[in-house]
Amino acid sequence: MKTLVNRQFDFMGKRRIAFAISAVLLVASIVSLLFQQLNLGLDFTGGTLVEVRYTVAPSLDAIRQVLEQAGFRDVSVQTFGASTEVLIRLQQAFEPDVGEQVVALLRADGDTVELVRAEFVGAQVGEQLRDQSGLGLLVALGVVMLYVAFRFQYKFAIGAVLALFHDVIVVVGIFSLFQFDFDLTVMAALLAVIGYSLNDTIVVYDRIRETIRTSRIDDMPAIFNEAINLTLSRTLATSGTTLLVLMALLLLGGDMIHYFAIALILGVVVGTFSSIYVAAALLIAVKLERKDLIPPKKEELEEGEEELP
Repeated sequence: MKTLVNRQFDFMGKRRIAFAISAVLLVASIVSLLFQQLNLGLDFTGGTLVEVRYTVAPSLDAIRQVLEQAGFRDVSVQTFGASTEVLIRLQQAFEPDVGEQVVALLRADGDTVELVRAEFVGAQVGEQLRDQSGLGLLVALGVVMLYVAFRFQYKFAIGAVLALFHDVIVVVGIFSLFQFDFDLTVMAALLAVIGYSLNDTIVVYDRIRETIRTSRIDDMPAIFNEAINLTLSRTLATSGTTLLVLMALLLLGGDMIHYFAIALILGVVVGTFSSIYVAAALLIAVKLERKDLIPPKKEELEEGEEELP
């Protein structure tokens, strides 16, 4: 057994403020999703995709402006692999000569442009992708709940799953609020956020369980503060190094993974916050006690009482 050491940060003492912040984020996200909805990309809505190749890296803004002036609507332009490979997404019905039309417009400024492909993504395919992606998220959360309940205790599973729901809803809500493009790369980022946040939560939970078993007090907030402070340096180092890589992807990765990087950056920040102030603090709300992890010892036989065979 050990006594708890006073730490610098009283995380649990600020949990009500953190809960208020989380509630505001969740409400804003849900309201935005209900009334503004997501700005779904071509992967989900269907439309036309045109890939062209330049000899010299072009200006994406100039390409977008030329196409919009020609009457094309909802134009998305991004590099695809090399800086000379450009992927153009048009949210409109497919026409057999749409590729040639686009190339003719782009060649009007004297640029050398080659058509690589032009194809149509049907709305039915987009709907299937949307449904299957949503189902994948639900399955992932269900598996997480079973895993945490088996490894720890069912109260831990409740906290972990609610924290993951919190992370996903907040990230998706921010995409809805600012009308960022939501496509399959962003959906993949959400699954990565679930994995990252769960890993961070498991580390905190493992330390909480160990601290409960080795401490001499029953003050859960004090125990949680001890456990979180013991993992704080690890959490900050992991989050900080991950954010450095993601910032590099955001700034240097090109348009193809721009929103993928944004989703992951938001997920890391929100996931780090939720590991402390949602996943851990919820254990107090569900009244986690020492006896939930340490079964009561068998009563010792009274002096002189013989043990039954």
